[in-house]
Amino acid sequence: MGSLKNPLMYVVEDNKIYNKLIVNFLEKKGFSNIKSFFNGEDCLRNLKAKPDIVIQDYLLEGLNGIEVLKRGKKHYPDTEFIFLSGQSSMEIAVNTMRYGAYDYIVKDEATLDRLVDKIGRIIKAQKVERANKNVKRFMLGFIIFLLLVVLFFVIYFFTDIWGIHWA
Repeated sequence: MGSLKNPLMYVVEDNKIYNKLIVNFLEKKGFSNIKSFFNGEDCLRNLKAKPDIVIQDYLLEGLNGIEVLKRGKKHYPDTEFIFLSGQSSMEIAVNTMRYGAYDYIVKDEATLDRLVDKIGRIIKAQKVERANKNVKRFMLGFIIFLLLVVLFFVIYFFTDIWGIHWA
């Protein structure tokens, strides 16, 4: 996984011109940790790097976007998927969400701006999630510490009552 300031993102788009357009736009917005793929198979082979976000077309040659999503989420559930597609079907959009996509964006003149907005929302959500995990770890450590302190005093108290002295 990438850092929260520069998340690892995969762009999966079989149209080479549109693929380059997305990558260039994201780079101009300050993202530099981007890998580009032209099909779902290559994306899946590289998921072991645990990208934070996969931006992909719905209609891909070979494996379609839904299949990439299902396989990706199975092994890397923390990776977020954003679909970009020329398909404006509500059924398709709902289907992507049903399998765990973060969002579905219909390609138009505002697509790239909406994409950057969605990426920002994902980054904010991941920051909150990581902060919550850190608080939980701290609380667990604190509780364990308190239990050890109580255990120490209980042992000390009962050994003193029973006349047991430490050597």
